[in-house]
Amino acid sequence: MPSLTSNTQFGPEKSTFAIRGFTQEGKTAPSVGVYLADVIAPRSNGGTTSGNGAGVGSFMDLQDVQVLKGPQGTLFGRNTTGGAILLVPAKPTQKLEGWLQGSVGDYNMHRVEGMLNVPLSDTFRVRGAFDWNQRDGYLKNISGIGPSSLGNTDYFAGRISIVGDLTPNLENYTIASYSNSHNRGVVPKLFTCDTPAQAALTGGLASLFQPNACAQLAKQNAAGGYWDVQNSDPNPFEKVQQWQVINTTTWQASDTLKIKNIASYAEYREQAAFSLEGEDFPYTGPQSAGGFTLNEFNPANVSAPTTAIQLYPGYSGNNSAESTFTEELQFQGRSSDDRLNWQIGGYIEVSDPLGFSSGLTDIFQNCANIQTLTCDDRIFAGPFPAGSVSNSQVKDTFNDKAVYAQATYKLTQQLSLTGGIRYTSDHLKDESQDTNIYAPGVQSCQDGIAFNAGTNAGGGPIPLFVANSTQCDLIIKEKSSRPTWLIDLDYKPTRDLLAYVKWARGYREGAINPNDVGLETVGPEKVDTYEGGLKATLRGAFPGYFDIAGFYNNFRNQELDIDPIVAPAYQGSIPQSAPIINAGKSRIWGIEVDTSVRLFPGFNVDAGYTYLNTKLQSDTGVQAILNEIQSGKLPYYTTVFPTAAVGDPLPESPKNRVTLTGTYTLPLDESIGRVSFGATFTHTDADQIVAASASPLYKAPAENLLNLNADWKSVFGKPFDLSFFMTNATNAKFYTFPGTANTIIGGENAQINMPRMWGFRLKAYFGS
Repeated sequence: MPSLTSNTQFGPEKSTFAIRGFTQEGKTAPSVGVYLADVIAPRSNGGTTSGNGAGVGSFMDLQDVQVLKGPQGTLFGRNTTGGAILLVPAKPTQKLEGWLQGSVGDYNMHRVEGMLNVPLSDTFRVRGAFDWNQRDGYLKNISGIGPSSLGNTDYFAGRISIVGDLTPNLENYTIASYSNSHNRGVVPKLFTCDTPAQAALTGGLASLFQPNACAQLAKQNAAGGYWDVQNSDPNPFEKVQQWQVINTTTWQASDTLKIKNIASYAEYREQAAFSLEGEDFPYTGPQSAGGFTLNEFNPANVSAPTTAIQLYPGYSGNNSAESTFTEELQFQGRSSDDRLNWQIGGYIEVSDPLGFSSGLTDIFQNCANIQTLTCDDRIFAGPFPAGSVSNSQVKDTFNDKAVYAQATYKLTQQLSLTGGIRYTSDHLKDESQDTNIYAPGVQSCQDGIAFNAGTNAGGGPIPLFVANSTQCDLIIKEKSSRPTWLIDLDYKPTRDLLAYVKWARGYREGAINPNDVGLETVGPEKVDTYEGGLKATLRGAFPGYFDIAGFYNNFRNQELDIDPIVAPAYQGSIPQSAPIINAGKSRIWGIEVDTSVRLFPGFNVDAGYTYLNTKLQSDTGVQAILNEIQSGKLPYYTTVFPTAAVGDPLPESPKNRVTLTGTYTLPLDESIGRVSFGATFTHTDADQIVAASASPLYKAPAENLLNLNADWKSVFGKPFDLSFFMTNATNAKFYTFPGTANTIIGGENAQINMPRMWGFRLKAYFGS
């Protein structure tokens, strides 16, 4: 599926997905929804980007995986502009059966998975599955602070499914799932240090830290390992815990009418502590630069490692804590002659906070215990101190309602028309109590409402200091309502050929981030998608299939992030964040090819290719912000770096991506088993992540990945499978997500890919 890419900027547990260049930026709703058993994944809405995915272990014991492209929402679930990933778990059956699989590999990888299916009676059956996975980290920490490696895997996931046939026409299907991932997280790797001239363009802080970034880079180069990183947090971790219950009741009311009710409840909790910049250097730079003077309250620690930005759980204990309830009622019907198939439904989603989602951020303070404000008091003198502790406390409430209908009518035996419509109403409320703490007991609000009109000796505004966070309580509401639709015409001249054209209107709700002072809200985005294609079944000497599609997307108010440079007078009093804005207009067009062919007995070739041509056509949102900065209406920033400049491609939308898989099955007797060898090669073009003006690392480089596997099914006719796998067989090296305007530390960093990994699996079957 080459048009599907993932962003693991904050670790694989928090992956976000992009389809055809439709991306999720920051604290926004996913553009690609992930579903388990027809239910959208629970919301997380933490401070670091999260894809609101189905959680670790969700791929265990699946019946199939489906990827739907383009705007969704007229048939089920939540509105999304980019598409949906449907994970369909295997349903309990009438067979007593099961399997157990064990895996071992390099990086001390150990994994155990299992499934047991038990029919308790003719009308009641149960299925359970689990996945326990551990692997050492692939990032070598050379700082000497904290663990020796990062990027490890350590999780457990379990699922229980129960099906009860209450009557011959009434079925109740319940799924309960749980997952717990607790690892050491990831940090970016420093790739460049600024020249003094480059640092001076950004301002005083970059000039102060530029010598230290160069010293850190020299240390990494001397170590010589590509996967060497530096960490300044003595106890980094990433813990994600979630559970969910899904109940689906299906009533076959008649031969032509089915009524289906899908209800779910889920809770998501996350705690994390890590170095945002991946920095660790003793301070060896100048004592003053660009209007900032290093004011070391503890001169004995002047050579202690200097940290830039470190994130920790806040006073509530959870960086993110959210519950999600969904209710969906569907009526599915058909005409007696099968010419008309239709579905009508209603959707409700309510997401409530489980207390405050809170985070503490150490900004140039070197805190031994940030909870008790036991800090090194390393701050900077000047118009305003740059060092501070940021205390963020947020409660997010979502209330989404929708009604929808979709129908397909066979105009002739070869020609069908599908039409769908949906009306959605989204309400989002954000309550925040965000403060900045300059020194113990001295706080100011982050939200911009606490600055008065006075000036200090340096000419800057005076912050309104507060005694506690409740004085900074701010409530922001964002609501929107939109219709969306789908029109599709299918023509099937023969049983082996289908041609189609369609037009879909997509919509994605807006977002609120109170940390983005002066830029707290973003409105919804909408897109019109036009697509046409052919799907062909191949027969004869080379059986298989061949699908091709062309598409054009017209975006308005696309949700993209920007990276502002905080004005010197406000550095330390408001956070350095990445606000989301409505960017104006953009367009995406491209071609997809997906094919599978058996070239000769035993040898299959699968290929996928995606060409994307994306462009930001106007940046009215950025221009409006720059105008407000120049006019003094938005004094908190000196400038902003957009994700893309006008004429640039959109982020996470590589122009060419191709995947080629070859699989050969040996011509062996059934008594030996089925032995096959496979290789998958994927090429991805260089991918622009941010505007060129934001960072020297504005592009993720081209990627070439080779994965290998060998499988021996039914070893010597026994109920055992043996397999070998190797990912990134050539040990390719590249960075996957560049830093965005991180010149505040005098250098540029990026997340890096995983190295070569290999292992063996043994799977045993039992039962009928």
